[in-house]
Amino acid sequence: MSLAMEKLDVRPLSPVLGAEVVGIDLTQPLEPTIRRDVYDAFCRFQVLCFRDQRLSKDQQIAFTEQFGTLERHIARNRGTDNPLVHTVSNLGADGKPSGKVGSQEWHTDKSFRPEPSLATILHAVTMPPEGGDTCFANMYAAYDALSDAEKAELDRVRVIHSWELSQQKHGRTATPEEIADAPPMSHPLVRVHPDTGRKCLFMGVHASHFEGRPMAEGRARLAALEEHATQPHFVYRHKWRAGDLLMWDNRCLLHRADSNFDAARYPRVLHRTCLRGTAPA
Repeated sequence: MSLAMEKLDVRPLSPVLGAEVVGIDLTQPLEPTIRRDVYDAFCRFQVLCFRDQRLSKDQQIAFTEQFGTLERHIARNRGTDNPLVHTVSNLGADGKPSGKVGSQEWHTDKSFRPEPSLATILHAVTMPPEGGDTCFANMYAAYDALSDAEKAELDRVRVIHSWELSQQKHGRTATPEEIADAPPMSHPLVRVHPDTGRKCLFMGVHASHFEGRPMAEGRARLAALEEHATQPHFVYRHKWRAGDLLMWDNRCLLHRADSNFDAARYPRVLHRTCLRGTAPA
């Protein structure tokens, strides 16, 4: 099925979320009507896939900035050839596949910021022949599936999001510079999407605990909610092709990388940019 949104050819990728946008060259500036239709499709489908794109880092920045303000990356990602573009890869310092794949926990990008990311744009530069998928979970659907009693309770809950505490979960100690750059932040567990007006869960690996409640209690509830929200019928799995550019809505999704490939043999390299969002409400 194809959906005509004025001049845009949009093809849904799954029943739960995601759509393919056909016939656009993202190295060129978008016409205002096309840019509007892309953003409307982005809000409707949460994940957009643009196939067969070949963008330099500067071209990816130019595309991203058509939809808002670029978000800086965490302090330890600075000092690269282009600090506004984060290279996501499994390569070691020697430039060879390391066997390690990051970001395998469910998360929403930069939820520890006062204004968490609106969108992430991820461009596939080098991909393994199979696998290396990215999975997305629909937080609208997860919230809608809760009982009325759970919704009423959770609508009042605030959650502490912390870069420092999420690093502790991985056995890593955040540096003083990182902690100063990203101090703990309180956000509502249930946020209202600023464009659609719909309620959705807002959590993930950076969500540490419930504000004002015992840490163990809040963490147990967050773990149970994540298990609920990432059930297969809420999830879309994107099987990458080289040249894919994905644009997804961090305000209503969780995502994670899948290590379903030989990460010690095949490189997996993608370029990431993020758009700054607004304070969750």
